[in-house]
Amino acid sequence: MPFSSTVKTLTVNNKTRKYYSLPALGKKLDVKINKLPVSIRIVLESVLRNCDGNKVTEAHVRQLANWQPNAKREEEIPFVVARVVLQDFTGVPLLADLAAMRSVANKMGKNPKAIEPLVPVDLVVDHSVMIDYFGTEDALDLNMKVEFQRNKERYQFMKWGMQAFDTFGVVPPGFGIVHQVNLEYLARGVHKDANDVYYPDTLVGTDSHTTMINGIGVVGWGVGGIEAEAAMLGQPYYMLTPDVIGVELTGQLRGGVTATDLVLTITEMLRKEKVVGKFVEFCGPGTSSLSVTDRATISNMAPEYGATMGFFPVDEHTLDYFRGTGRTEEEIEALETYFKAQKMFGIPKAKDINYTKVLKLDLKTVSPSLAGPKRPQDRVELGNVKRTFANLFTAPPEKNGFNQPAEKFNTAYETPSGVTLKNGDILIAAITSCTNTSNPSVLLAAGLLAKKAVKAGLTVQKHIKTSLAPGSRVVTEYLAKTGLLPYLEQLGFDVAAYGCTTCIGNAGDLLPEFNEAIIKNDLICAAVLSGNRNFEARIHPNIKANYLASPPLVVAYALAGTLNIDLMTQPVGKGKKGDVWLGDIWPSDEEVQKLLGKAMNPKAYRNNYAQVKSNPGDLWKKIKGVSGDVYNWPTSTYIAEPPFFEDFSMTPAAIQPIKQARALGIFGDSVTTDHISPAGSIKETSPAGKWLLAHDVMKPDFNSYGSRRGNHEIMMRGTFANVRIKNLMIPALPNGSRFEGGETIHKPSQEQLPIYDAAMQYIASGTPTVVFGGEEYGTGSSRDWAAKGTQLLGVKAVIARSFERIHRSNLVGMGVLPLQFKGNDSAQSLGITGDETYDISGLEEGIKPQQDVVLTVHRPDGSKQDIPVLLRIDTPVEVEYYQHGGILPFVLRQLLS
Repeated sequence: MPFSSTVKTLTVNNKTRKYYSLPALGKKLDVKINKLPVSIRIVLESVLRNCDGNKVTEAHVRQLANWQPNAKREEEIPFVVARVVLQDFTGVPLLADLAAMRSVANKMGKNPKAIEPLVPVDLVVDHSVMIDYFGTEDALDLNMKVEFQRNKERYQFMKWGMQAFDTFGVVPPGFGIVHQVNLEYLARGVHKDANDVYYPDTLVGTDSHTTMINGIGVVGWGVGGIEAEAAMLGQPYYMLTPDVIGVELTGQLRGGVTATDLVLTITEMLRKEKVVGKFVEFCGPGTSSLSVTDRATISNMAPEYGATMGFFPVDEHTLDYFRGTGRTEEEIEALETYFKAQKMFGIPKAKDINYTKVLKLDLKTVSPSLAGPKRPQDRVELGNVKRTFANLFTAPPEKNGFNQPAEKFNTAYETPSGVTLKNGDILIAAITSCTNTSNPSVLLAAGLLAKKAVKAGLTVQKHIKTSLAPGSRVVTEYLAKTGLLPYLEQLGFDVAAYGCTTCIGNAGDLLPEFNEAIIKNDLICAAVLSGNRNFEARIHPNIKANYLASPPLVVAYALAGTLNIDLMTQPVGKGKKGDVWLGDIWPSDEEVQKLLGKAMNPKAYRNNYAQVKSNPGDLWKKIKGVSGDVYNWPTSTYIAEPPFFEDFSMTPAAIQPIKQARALGIFGDSVTTDHISPAGSIKETSPAGKWLLAHDVMKPDFNSYGSRRGNHEIMMRGTFANVRIKNLMIPALPNGSRFEGGETIHKPSQEQLPIYDAAMQYIASGTPTVVFGGEEYGTGSSRDWAAKGTQLLGVKAVIARSFERIHRSNLVGMGVLPLQFKGNDSAQSLGITGDETYDISGLEEGIKPQQDVVLTVHRPDGSKQDIPVLLRIDTPVEVEYYQHGGILPFVLRQLLS
């Protein structure tokens, strides 16, 4: 091996261990390794340790060791990760793909055990619970019972996976959110292999918020299920060498300002900086002052600010966190010894590292804020919420507004039960999601605010759907121990679930009379949540104004009941002694600080996670899965054998030219994976709803798209079916606004149809299709079905102004061409309406990464136009994936040969 001289030793627990020394590599190559960003060094260690001359070459090591802050990014890094983490929505289809690969191997007379994850894989069941019950002490128990009833078939399948694969583990429902379980339990800091070699914990996960783990110095980020599958099966994760933006934090947060306010400020700042596809690394004295839980909150929202990672190096605070969460002394010693030996311990100063660029933020400039009503980067200072909401009420959609007549703003509508609804009324108030629900500083603040509110005589109106979904069971323990839980419960914030709830559309439904009033009167009602996502139709299809806020502000707004209030100058409500102001009930930093010690109890963490194996709960124990190495695919509307390996052969077919294609849809900017991928509830009238009814599934048993991700029949019918998506092929409505919903105009019949129905007609007639998009096509969660569904609908290419990182690579991974308009070209500027046919040429002679290809537009008048577009197949390995028809056939051919 070319770098054997870099293997050095260190002592942990009085035993000598080996490691691949980066300082030694620096000497060997005469490179100042200590000037590299810490995140780059951790990736470099993986490249060095896995250098086999084949997948990972000596040239790869030299390239990355010589990383330059402002070089042109053309080189790719083969990054081999230590482990993979899955959440259940994305994990079940991965397990289905693995099971399908085993079926193929079995049919071909090969050993099905050849298909086995080669790195440890942990699936955390956290996305399946819904808030059907709320505001009662038995909400948690009732919601879990309904969850198990709904998801029995999926859980049986997971139990098969646990026994079929040696390296596949499941954390059952009811333990917490995947990212929190990852921080508190799965993350090891450093690993040790069979040869006693230490190496840092690294991972990819199938949830875009996997980045939360960056808060404890672990390199990892969210990938599509497609890429995670490849990583599980021993493929390196290939990525272009990234730029690294240093964020130098100075000063300290002022009193009353929370970690949530800080993360919303950072999200706004970094979105403006356009950090998509880049690493962000925090440095400077302000960073050193932040607790690990505050760091994890900032790291969590890296997808919202667009970065691949929001990375914090390992320091004393990291060791304290490992200690406080019950890790063993040996693990903590290994973490400290290893990172010190690699000269990567401590938060660096900005001047000591060669960053691509350094951005500065003085923490004392951060102020209390919310973000909304439609995007996490649209921060609004607390004192401006009322005014901006009123302005957005009448503003046009292109300005993120609601396009409503001003005279409607204060009209009140009475529902049959006597509740009066107005624009701006809050109907959902949720302390939810991985961003904040385990951060003791904000949760204790929410509890203290609730206590003061209750004592002042304030209440939350009964029709507001309140919920508390902690990231971990330990949270409930410390809220109970500090005596704050009863006050949250009195305001309706009972623990309703341990899982990802409101943020992913699992808030459960509103009362039918509220839905009716909102739809009938086009009301702009609101949700306030402590989550990280507030895209249109994500929280609830009928709630159009969604604001992200810290847990204490969620409670404050629930008390106020409306966005149409300035909490800085108006009272929150009337209490026993008259007006109660936010300042009267807002907890001081000293009050929060006093209780923080109770949140880090090593014994509580150890006892909690010991139960994953010893006592996973009666509901989980009762689930019975089939056994054996090969799945028998029993009839199920949840799990079906995916069609990605139909007509599989060991030799890939030749690439076919795309001729006479039709447009399936033309979309504007910021079309998210929520718009593309099936998510949320399934409507009876939708193609997926009709399919379920035809298969004898009644409406109450539909469950959500997320829970049915293991069945391609439902998922392809739900692709592009979002109620808020706007297909520009459909003519504007008489009032000038756009039609909303997953429909298109079929050509040449001119019939308006659901996109799924039109796609099936095109497939039946042998007509290829393309999709046009604007800027940031595919932004949002790393939903593999956004790409899988696109492929199953027969789409051959997506042509957009720009792509979100994960979705672009997922399209390639499914054999769909991502093409990017050049310069100022767009579907709109080129006058593309969907009446044309399209050819794509330039790939016949062989494919090169990022080459130019030609889009030929044939117009109805007989004219044609050749438009150069950029092929966004970015790396040589992606060329291979595309030639094989996608990453799954590519990996299967490798494993079976």
